[in-house]
Amino acid sequence: MNLNKLRFKWKVFAYLLSFCAVLLLVLWLFQTVFLNEMYQFIRKQELTKVISMVERELESSDLQTIILRAQHESDIMIAPTPEFVPPAWPELEPGGGPGKPPMHAITESRDFKLKNGRVLSLTFYALLVPVSATVSTLRLQLSIITGIMLVFSVLLAIVLAHRVSKPIETITESAFSLAKGDYHTRFSGKGFYEIVALSDTLNTTAIELGKVESLRRELLANVSHDLRTPLSLIYSYAEMMHDFPNETTPEQARVIMSEAKRLAELVNDVLDISKLEANLQLNVSNFNLSQNIMASTRRMNELLKNEGFIIDFVHDTDVFVIADKGMINQAFYNLLVNAINYSGESRLIKVEQTQSDGRVQVRVIDGGEGIDPADLPFIWDRYYKSSKKHTRAVTGTGLGLSIVKKILELHGCPYGVSSKIGKGSTFWFELEIASDEI
Repeated sequence: MNLNKLRFKWKVFAYLLSFCAVLLLVLWLFQTVFLNEMYQFIRKQELTKVISMVERELESSDLQTIILRAQHESDIMIAPTPEFVPPAWPELEPGGGPGKPPMHAITESRDFKLKNGRVLSLTFYALLVPVSATVSTLRLQLSIITGIMLVFSVLLAIVLAHRVSKPIETITESAFSLAKGDYHTRFSGKGFYEIVALSDTLNTTAIELGKVESLRRELLANVSHDLRTPLSLIYSYAEMMHDFPNETTPEQARVIMSEAKRLAELVNDVLDISKLEANLQLNVSNFNLSQNIMASTRRMNELLKNEGFIIDFVHDTDVFVIADKGMINQAFYNLLVNAINYSGESRLIKVEQTQSDGRVQVRVIDGGEGIDPADLPFIWDRYYKSSKKHTRAVTGTGLGLSIVKKILELHGCPYGVSSKIGKGSTFWFELEIASDEI
């Protein structure tokens, strides 16, 4: 049988039952099989202690008392070798006779040299009590204990196996549902800290997977909707130019070019967020942040002058920073486009650059309707698009501010937004000022 295919409950049951069986086996071995050997080993240890004690007190006047105490406390007889045999031997040890050593005893003889030069030879007898009756008694007790322990062990193993495995089985069932795409599945593990922690982690995973699935569907809906309009316009104008080649006008070509540009922006947004999610390495350099912002605002002013937009850049002095120039330019450009889309009737965008405590702060301010406080926590989320009316037709996947967030987090930059209904919004970020200019 493949143990890896056994259910967790039965594995726990088998492990607990095996543990109890091993304990009973060890108990049987020590209480029956090895009992006589252990008893003799202990008697030999006691005999060695008594010999050492007699050797130390050999010249003492209390030697007779010491010998009597050893006989009384340890059942160890001491006599001259081999002439003297204590009269009590026949009574203490059946099978012996007058003047004979006990039949069941561990015997050891030692010669001791006295101070007067004489040699005293003593024999030590460690009496052995028959253990057969004791072993029989222990076996009977162990048989009863073994029966009780087996029943108790089986019951305990079943209860513990069920209690340990039940929450895991419940979590497993929920995990199967989650794997099938049911992101509303919730886990309810109980009983153990690790099970509860696993349950909480899986609940968080299910919630996050549900969000990802919801955002994926929203992305598909947004992309499908945003792609459909420019594709329809491109196809319509191309068809018109094909059917009426002599009536082709620059306006038709401009519409096709404009819509193709919108498609490219949509694709670029998706590619940009994918690259940023891959945690690309920053290509940092020391560059003039102020000049880059000025160049971006100048280009945007030129592109939008016919629509009446005015982008004003306010700063005192040029500031150099060490960062990824391309990414910072992209983050600023996305903030600028966002401000243009939501600038309101004023069509005025203000970009401010200020310095404080070795840091530079860039603020992009629009005069639009502002952001509802309920929407503020979500504006940095990918695919998010406000329901407010825009000054210009807004397309895209809602990735602009998400790209800004990812770029600034890669740089470790503080960023944020403040907004009041009817008074516009201010998006800002900060960078450390470089110590040396280039």
